Amino acid sequence: MDRPDPEAVAQEVFAALADPSRRGILAALAAGGPATATHLAGQLPITRQAIAKHLALLADAGLVVAEPGERRRVRYRLDSASMKVAQQFLAALARDWDSPLAALQDRLG
Repeated sequence: MDRPDPEAVAQEVFAALADPSRRGILAALAAGGPATATHLAGQLPITRQAIAKHLALLADAGLVVAEPGERRRVRYRLDSASMKVAQQFLAALARDWDSPLAALQDRLG
């Protein structure tokens, strides 16, 4: 099985994190653990339908995983794999910047 392109994964993660409602959902899941869309709607100033749409996008980005629960309820939990890929992408980008910036600083200083 092919490994996903880190840049493509990072792009999806960054797009998902760009929305403050999705960041709020992730923060609520991080603080309270797995939850249903209905439970999250009780915690956040967002409708259950909007939360469900945001959760679908977060799942597509690999940031949450849907787990079947009791009575056909779906609980969502955080999944850090895509976030780790995005962090590694940023770290590699920072390393690529460090050398030219250091050379420029040496030349200017």
